[in-house]
Amino acid sequence: MINSSNDNFNPEPKKKYNPFMPLYFALVLTLGVGVGYYLTFNGSNTFLNPQYSQQPSTSKINNLLEYIEMQYVDTVNRTQLENKTITSLMKSLDPHSDFIPAADFSVVNEPLEGNFDGIGVEFNIINDTMRVLNPIVGGPSEKLGIKTGDKVIKVNNVLIVGKKISNKQIFNQLRGKSGTSVNITIIRTGVKKPLEFTIERGKIPLFSIDVAYIVSPHIGYIKISRFAETTYDEYIKAFNELSAKGMNKLILDLRGNGGGFLKIAVDLADEFLMNGLQIVYTQGRTHPKKIYNATSKGGFENNQLVVLIDEGSASASEIVAGALQDNDRATIIGRRSFGKGLVQDQINLPDGSAVRLTIARYYTPTGRCIQKPYTKNLEEYYNEEYERYQSGELYNADSIKFDKTKKYTTPAGKIVYGGGGIVPDVFIPLDTLKYSSIVNKLYYSGVLNTFAFEFTDNNRIKFLNEYKTAASFVSNYKITSKEMEAFKSYLLSKKVTSIVLSPNEKGFAELLRALIGRNLFDKDAYYPILDKNDNAINKAIEVLNKK
Repeated sequence: MINSSNDNFNPEPKKKYNPFMPLYFALVLTLGVGVGYYLTFNGSNTFLNPQYSQQPSTSKINNLLEYIEMQYVDTVNRTQLENKTITSLMKSLDPHSDFIPAADFSVVNEPLEGNFDGIGVEFNIINDTMRVLNPIVGGPSEKLGIKTGDKVIKVNNVLIVGKKISNKQIFNQLRGKSGTSVNITIIRTGVKKPLEFTIERGKIPLFSIDVAYIVSPHIGYIKISRFAETTYDEYIKAFNELSAKGMNKLILDLRGNGGGFLKIAVDLADEFLMNGLQIVYTQGRTHPKKIYNATSKGGFENNQLVVLIDEGSASASEIVAGALQDNDRATIIGRRSFGKGLVQDQINLPDGSAVRLTIARYYTPTGRCIQKPYTKNLEEYYNEEYERYQSGELYNADSIKFDKTKKYTTPAGKIVYGGGGIVPDVFIPLDTLKYSSIVNKLYYSGVLNTFAFEFTDNNRIKFLNEYKTAASFVSNYKITSKEMEAFKSYLLSKKVTSIVLSPNEKGFAELLRALIGRNLFDKDAYYPILDKNDNAINKAIEVLNKK
């Protein structure tokens, strides 16, 4: 989305791509609903003009709300009624115009601001106990010495072990304004007595680059999950580090990236395009055409580049992919993107809520609008991703649905299409055969995750003595019969007798190795292990090596 004054787009919450089919479609459907909600932030600080409240139509609405409040058979909450009315009004316009209640505003904007207030830990609830997965580097918890594997048993002297506590409840207890404090009690492996910490909450960074590493000789890989305020700076840092390691070709992974700020998308695209080339333009009924061109600041304008997209790539992601495709600058690999080309402006209301109204469309350099069709039936719009699955589009390039009459030509003579997302240059079908049904079942049940955490925790000192770095772990650690037998014993201890695991169960060793790596070295081991069998990444490497 775009802010008429600040030029911002806004994204969807972080969508980590998942190798498992049922969960994958759950996430995609969530994206379909969420993308219109989160891709519209423009950061405007304008407030609704008081004169609007004097208009007859507004008086009609106010009179109706007052009548309902006074005469309705049951007691009604006036604020909730107003919020529902405004939400319904906005949704009657298009899929991406929306209303954000004041209570939700800060949570909605956190992913774009690049930080939140809290104690700074990634955690999971395992066997009714909060386990620290990773203390965030530079955060309050890490500075106090909170470690991976710590078990949090009390928060503000209230016992939380053994209760059916949810992630939301944990968030509510640990988050708070910067400068306030929370007391936690932990149990640490190898330490006999519980440890108590008083943690002063602070600003916790939310990183938008999931991982950056050398995926193949001289080929860098950078995965970006959203376009937040900090994304461009994160990219430059990752780019410089990879360049120092010999990178001269790049894979930019925008799969599952729901979008973000327009300015950040333009800045990123500028890194790859020569001075003067068009990146995107916006235009609406009351908003004149505004063109965004590349400048001379780019640091990777002549090197080989591949961009990965899928049905979860939306808005700002599509701006970057579209600009690079239309300028014949990069090979686009994957599946057709989401198709979000509407621009929203945000009006902040006096009570802390906000309205996001569609004011224009954005267009790629060849002139195509990639907004997919929509009607007043929003359910059809949100279910369109699932229809791609049903129609076979996720598996067969011949099944891709797009308007063949909206044909455009790039400077090099390549035909591209508008009216429904970015169609990739190289199609990669959805991989449903990477893991066996048994492995899927183990993952969805949570059994495999829990075992991996406990196995890592019990052997953490040994692992870290043997593998000093994530790269060493990725290259040298293998799953052996020891881990297999330990897992089988774990299943028996949990009375899971319905699963018979074969020695060479498809995908089991790879996934378990990745989960253990994540518990030791976070994303720096997790992604490189899983990426070795990623068809899109492997195709990207092949394409880059042929050039």
